[in-house]
Amino acid sequence: MRALPLLFCPALLIAAGCAPAQRAVQVPTVQVEGIRLSSLSLPTGAAPAFAGVTLELRVGNPNPVPVRLANIAGMLVVDGQGVGDVNLPDVNLPASGESRQTAQLRIPVTLNTAAAFLRVARGQEVSYRLDGTFTADLGLLGRPTFGPFTLSQGVWKQAAILPF
Repeated sequence: MRALPLLFCPALLIAAGCAPAQRAVQVPTVQVEGIRLSSLSLPTGAAPAFAGVTLELRVGNPNPVPVRLANIAGMLVVDGQGVGDVNLPDVNLPASGESRQTAQLRIPVTLNTAAAFLRVARGQEVSYRLDGTFTADLGLLGRPTFGPFTLSQGVWKQAAILPF
């Protein structure tokens, strides 16, 4: 193997210094814009109790190229209890942009979750967290899944929907 001539080495260093730095690909962001308990049913006969929850999400793409997410899959956690699954298929994100997504959840109310849903229905505060993963659609490169991450968290308080 031959060594490079010394006169050629400075040219390589200058060229390397002029090349743009590679930026790492960043993970999309998820922010809960709104969370609302829209209904709370009582058990009737064989039908269990359900809570209707609407999540308004803003999904952001910090990357300079468009991103297609085959799926955002998550778990809504209320006061430390996992209460329901969130599934958002086919989310297209523009380059350095965002997309608004709405998830309508029908969540079974159990003995472990009833107290938290009753507090929300009465207009009281509960904490929430959205944990989940992203599956990117990279075409011929496949569909890698990233996470799990805590996608968003906060305090959930809304106007009472129950009079008692």
